Parts: sequence; C-alpha cells; structure tokens
Amino acid sequence: MVAMADLKAIADCMIGSGYGKECLKIYKIVRKSIVDETLYHLGIERLNFSRIQKMDWEVLELKIKSWLNAVKVAVKTLFYGERILCDHVFSASATIKESCFTEITREGALTLFGFPESVAKCKKTPEKMFRTLDLYEAIADLWPEIESIFNYESTSTVRSLAINSLIRLGEAARTMLTDFELAISKDNSKTQVPGGGVHPLTRYVMNYITFLADYSGILSDIVADWPLTVSSPLPESYFSSPEPEDGASPRFPLKFLIGENWIEKHEAKVKQYAQNYERMRWNKVFSSLPENLGIGMTIHEVAECFKRFNSAFEEAYKKQRSWVVPDAKLRDEIKISVAKKLVPVYREFYEKYRVVVSREIASTGIVRYAPDDLGNYLSDLFFGTTGDSRSISSSSSTTSFCSLSGHPQGGKSR
Repeated sequence: MVAMADLKAIADCMIGSGYGKECLKIYKIVRKSIVDETLYHLGIERLNFSRIQKMDWEVLELKIKSWLNAVKVAVKTLFYGERILCDHVFSASATIKESCFTEITREGALTLFGFPESVAKCKKTPEKMFRTLDLYEAIADLWPEIESIFNYESTSTVRSLAINSLIRLGEAARTMLTDFELAISKDNSKTQVPGGGVHPLTRYVMNYITFLADYSGILSDIVADWPLTVSSPLPESYFSSPEPEDGASPRFPLKFLIGENWIEKHEAKVKQYAQNYERMRWNKVFSSLPENLGIGMTIHEVAECFKRFNSAFEEAYKKQRSWVVPDAKLRDEIKISVAKKLVPVYREFYEKYRVVVSREIASTGIVRYAPDDLGNYLSDLFFGTTGDSRSISSSSSTTSFCSLSGHPQGGKSR
C-alpha cells in the first residue's frame, strides 16, 4: 500500500506539473513489461493457430496443462492486481486509468484467451475431449472475474475473446460427443470375447462415459442449448442443467448422469441373466441328485447317482472354468447362488451314502468329491482360467462357498 501511495503521489505531481504524457508513457512501458514477463514465466506463449494445429497431441496437451496452471494466476492475481493499481494511481481521471489499464493488459489478455480458441479449432478426436472440457471449465469458472476486470469499453475485445473461446470449446465438445456416438454405432466388430468377458468396445465406452461424468456440470451447460437432432423418449428437461438439492454436487457423478431408473432397470436385467445362466448351465448338475432323500435307494441306484453327479459336475466345471465374469461382486453372487443350491443337498446325500457305497462296492472313484471340495472347485470359476478340469486352484478367490451349507469349512483355505 505504501508503494501504491508513492506511485500515486508521483503521478499526481507529474501530471499536475504538465508532464502527464511522459508519466503515462513511462508507467505504461514499465507496467506492460512486468505483465508480459509474468505471463512468460507462467508459460503463456504467443502461438498462432497454424503452429498449434501442427503440434502433436502430446506436445499440445503439455501446452494446455501449462495454460490451465497459469490462467487462474493471470486473471485473479496479475490482471486483477494491475486493475487495482491503475484505479488507485490514476483515481483522479477515469479516462487515464482506463487508457493505462487497457494498453498494459490487452495484448497479454488476448494472447491468454486466444490459445483456447485456437485449440477448439483444431481437429477433433475423442482423446482431446477431456482437455477441451478442462479449458471450458477454467474460463467458465473465471468468467465473473474476467467480466469485472475487463469491464471497460476499450477492453471489450478481451471479454469477446473469452466468450468466443467458451463458445468454440462448447461446439468442439458437442462435435466430439457426436463423433463418439457415430464411431460406436458404426463399429461392426462381431468377434466374440474369449470366455464371455466384456467386449473391449464396451469397456472403452464405459471408461469414457465414467470420465465424462466427472464433468457432468459443465457438460449439462454445453448440451443445454443443443437442439436434439433425433427423437428421444426422454423429456426435454433431462437435457437441461442439473440442479441438485441444496446446491450440492452429486456424490456419484455417473449415477447422477444416467439416472436411478436406468441403473435399476439394468441391474434387474443382470440379475435375470444370472438366473437364466444358472438354470441353463447348472440344472443338469442339480437334477443329478435325488430330490427326496427320504426315499430309500438301492446300492446300485446310489452308485449310479454318484456317477451321474460326477459326470455332470465335471462337465459343467470344465466348461465354466474358462468363462469370465469381470465384476467381482457379480462373480461371487453367481458362485454363492450355485453353492447354496448344490453344496447342502450334495452334503446330505454324501453323508448318508458315502460309507455304504465304499463298503459295498469295491470300485474306487465312485465317490470323487467331498462337499468341501465342491466349494473349492466353485471358487475357481469365472476367472477365465484353463487347464485340467479336476485341478483346484489355490489362488482364485477369497470367498468361502463351503460354509454356505451350514457346516464348518474344509479343504483349502480361500
């Protein structure tokens, strides 16, 4: 404040003594050099569109990161401080303070806000989306300060360029969203994923959408005025800017973006698919065991039942071991459901007839599995592993399926 008071005293003295032109000239030269040097040290370069357009994306992305780190300091500290200083030193004349501030800052401000506009004009590709949104968000967040600092008529070009950069960046984001949608719809890949895993396109799209969800607020602003080119069953209000209760940001952006109804609908579908899978792939194993253990069975019938079970279980295990369920929660839910239906029934049958079969029939291999073994085998499923269908992996899962039968767990520790 002392330095500002001294500068004001010097300026008032020189202007009052008839050296106004000299005072203003020196002041503008010195202050402009300080602004330009500060912008340079912040990493702000004067780059024309032709040069930016020829840059590799890796190089341009570094420039964008540098700009994002610099813009807040440039607006809130550099330009704001310069405006305060000009207003104080030349408070006696509105014309002089406007003229000084404009000549000192306009060139640097135009360089600063010209960069994102040039980036927005470059070729649009999906990987550029997130940096484009970063640029948009940075300018949108700083717009109140930009509008306040550069509110003179003579600095209207700075305001116009900042607004134009926002518009261009928004248009670029919409174009990339459209191209992203078209690329997905045109993909005709019919190659099956080994083991029934998640298709690479699905994984890529979901990761992309998840990242987009982090920008749900500004995306809503960008698409709010975007006319729908196709009919949609969604209400028009769905595409307007979201207004969370109490002004709070949504805790789960993706969930907030696609909606509770969509999630509930697809969770129900997944549950139905899991039930269908269980019925189609494991019913043969379930039906190989007797429905009513209260009914007496001959030793031959018991032996045949053990053989049918061994064959059905080994066949199912061999086929299902190579399949993949990437989601850990769904994977365990399926295995737990199968174990609940299979292990308790087999345990009861096993404990009732194992000794009898072993004593009466000399042939080995009829009773191949203890109940706890089934849990160990089931824990190996859906990791996409291959190999001997009778081997038991010791590292596939940490979930205990044997304990679901209500008896202490045996076999390998999972």
